[in-house]
Amino acid sequence: MIEGRSGAKIILRSADSVQAIVLLTDSTQVGQIQGVLKARRKEMSMAALIPGLAVEVEGTYNEQRQLVAKVVKFKGDDLARARSIQAGMKETQAKVQQSEEELQRQNAALQAQREALQQQQEQLTAEQKKTAANQAAIAANRASIEAAVARFGQLDDYYILDEATVYFDNGKTALDSKYKPQLAQFADRAKKVEAYMIQVVGYASSSGSEEVNQRLSEDRAHNVTNYLLQQCRIPLTNVMAPGAMGESEQVATNKTVEGQAANRRVVVRVLQNKGVAGLTQAAAKP
Repeated sequence: MIEGRSGAKIILRSADSVQAIVLLTDSTQVGQIQGVLKARRKEMSMAALIPGLAVEVEGTYNEQRQLVAKVVKFKGDDLARARSIQAGMKETQAKVQQSEEELQRQNAALQAQREALQQQQEQLTAEQKKTAANQAAIAANRASIEAAVARFGQLDDYYILDEATVYFDNGKTALDSKYKPQLAQFADRAKKVEAYMIQVVGYASSSGSEEVNQRLSEDRAHNVTNYLLQQCRIPLTNVMAPGAMGESEQVATNKTVEGQAANRRVVVRVLQNKGVAGLTQAAAKP
């Protein structure tokens, strides 16, 4: 069962709970088993290898005891089941958005605490009343702030390591040339991350019909994805399937021209799977 995926790496967990990493290459054959005897195979894209899919992998182990996949096979019923699970992730994405908003509120509170701490330190210095008890209280407050920052920096199954936003004119889907240098720099930073994944999600304002806005958000996401693949040389195995959120998750009011412009956007993120990050750190230890 595919437990997670980051770029060309897939995390598998067997029926006896053994976890392993499978490496995909440009020569890896991906296929769906067909026929009554399961003897025929329909070639599929690597994008079909999503979490929750039961697969059979054939390949050879490299020096790091990672399985380099030659053939990856799966059943059509298993793919349909996995896709159904993925469809249910929209609610999870909404929860992630809520978590991000909560993170922003927590960061504001933490900043206020830092400013209060700084004022307290300046006052104590001016009045020369820094007793041992006051210093212990300040140190404890600082430790609490740093611990909270560490907790809120981890969301869902991925670390969010970088983010860029591209905006579009009303009814337009073509990528404006002024954003191309920004995306190129974004891609260069992403390539320095171990086992990174690129997430591209398109949005639209609520101006117009819901059907048209859904299509606009999809086309915008695809155009940004194509630029990252073709011009920025991001490998296909490191890019998730583009997401189209339509009118959902508005970031500003649609009652003003400025608010509508803020909602016509594509958000691009660099993600690192927490499971892969943990395995990488464990492998690096002597």
